[in-house]
Amino acid sequence: MSHTSAQGTATRAKKRNEFWATGKRKTSIARVRLLAGEGIITVNERPMSEYFPRPTLQMAVNRPFEVTGTTGKFNVLVNVCGGGIAGQAGAVRHGISRALIAMNADLRKPLKGDGLLTRDAREKERRKVGCRKARRRPQYSKR
Repeated sequence: MSHTSAQGTATRAKKRNEFWATGKRKTSIARVRLLAGEGIITVNERPMSEYFPRPTLQMAVNRPFEVTGTTGKFNVLVNVCGGGIAGQAGAVRHGISRALIAMNADLRKPLKGDGLLTRDAREKERRKVGCRKARRRPQYSKR
């Protein structure tokens, strides 16, 4: 069964009182489950502080809860894959924001105002022929 349709997600949420959402950033994809609880965030079956050791990444993941004033009210279960650690933290943040809206549509305004609902579409630029990287060309030699 696919959970891409809004109706399928809402039906599943009513059954177990949990809310699903998908967050993306660069090449990372995070599947987020939001459950009522005491604020425990688990990423790939590890505590968030262990998976994201940098405090800046932990602040980024917790940002949707700070903006909406729901810190410590939900347990979060996350499966994240692809990309690097910073991209994964951004994907988790995006997924949590979308799950909060699935739970309560009134939270859309503060999240939107803080820019947490916008999918950051910046991707790595492809390497071009004759260049070392995307735009870095070999050094020019006149003689």
